[in-house]
Amino acid sequence: MTSNPLDIAIIGAGPAGLAAALRLHQRGFRPRIYETVPELKPLGVGIDVKVYGTKELEELGLLEEFRAISVDAKDSIFYNKYGQEIYAELCGVHMGYLHEQRFVHRGRLQMLLYRTVLERLGEDAVVLGLRCTGYTNHDDRVTLDLEDLDGNASQVTADLAVAADGIKSALRRQMHPDHAEPVYSGITMWRGTTLMEPFGSGGTILHIGAPQHSSMIVYPIANDWEGTGKVLVNWVVEATRSESVEDWNQLGGIEEILPYYESCDVVHLDVREMLREAREVYLFPLIRHEPLDTWTDGRVLLIGDAAHAMYPRGGNGACQAIVDGGALAEKLATIPDVPTALAAFEEQRLQAVNGIVMAHRGEGYEVIRRMVEDRTGGERFTDIEDVLPLAEADAIFSKYHALVGQPRPGHEAGDTTGFRTEHAYR
Repeated sequence: MTSNPLDIAIIGAGPAGLAAALRLHQRGFRPRIYETVPELKPLGVGIDVKVYGTKELEELGLLEEFRAISVDAKDSIFYNKYGQEIYAELCGVHMGYLHEQRFVHRGRLQMLLYRTVLERLGEDAVVLGLRCTGYTNHDDRVTLDLEDLDGNASQVTADLAVAADGIKSALRRQMHPDHAEPVYSGITMWRGTTLMEPFGSGGTILHIGAPQHSSMIVYPIANDWEGTGKVLVNWVVEATRSESVEDWNQLGGIEEILPYYESCDVVHLDVREMLREAREVYLFPLIRHEPLDTWTDGRVLLIGDAAHAMYPRGGNGACQAIVDGGALAEKLATIPDVPTALAAFEEQRLQAVNGIVMAHRGEGYEVIRRMVEDRTGGERFTDIEDVLPLAEADAIFSKYHALVGQPRPGHEAGDTTGFRTEHAYR
């Protein structure tokens, strides 16, 4: 690695900004991150890190540390609203991929990346308590307007500004004022964690319910949480609800969602008890951010949610944000002219990621649960093969996995890659 004198300012110390800093450092750059909060804390709930996300973390030299704070994803099982099994597939290396799929607490992943940035780039690489409010492009530099917690204004100038400050990015708002006001989808997510006994294989993710009414995802994000011997489980429920504020820290309750699962009997766990025993519940409305036609303005680049905010389904939002950093570092290291490098980055990433954004507007492979609800008229089925043949479900899953950049091993050879467990016929 050779040192590169390019002056890079990154706005935001979330996973996208921190991973970008580490990727840039690998290529000889030494960026500086500016973050609004005065202290980073391990906030948030779960992230399903797909195989290509784990690949990125391995290439950062963090695989062992990541394994230590996460859970190996082994299998994924889908159920209707009564808890009858529809379909199952293996995950990560268990499916035949070269890399693992892992479940992790978002805050623990962020703190791992943060510690690594300080170790590799130095304690001064992250400046806390400074909010970026805007930018001004010059011929070969960009000036960023900053504001501290007391409202005092200051400025920094850089060769390149990377906006990784999320869905409420001030730089995104300035770059795309016509996209400043997102639209509520009509769907709200209840996100929570519960400390409980392990279920399934110990690395099982459950997909439960009919999306027409309510949808639940459940997976473990930490083993032996704080020495209790129990697992910390992340759960997400989607249902229609009147509009609320787009804020991950908005507290909620389970009273509105418990009735959806009165008739749900999943073999692996007691869904209602899990909800009642929740340690925390957050509300977050699904906001529709329209895909952008450009992520660049002069020497300012948007990455992560600031560039391509997508519905938080399936873990692809966080994983695509991490991929951004590696792609950007590669372009800047191989193309000396900054505007040309940014154009090449956008050409490589924008259209492909916008396609994933739009795919998440629908249900992706989760559509099989809607199909079963429609085909059964909302009633229990006797034999799932009569309702949704395994081959039909396989084709749906293979198409989605290919779309997000992880085609299923064996599918092109005609192998059946999904299955049904013995519980599908109980």
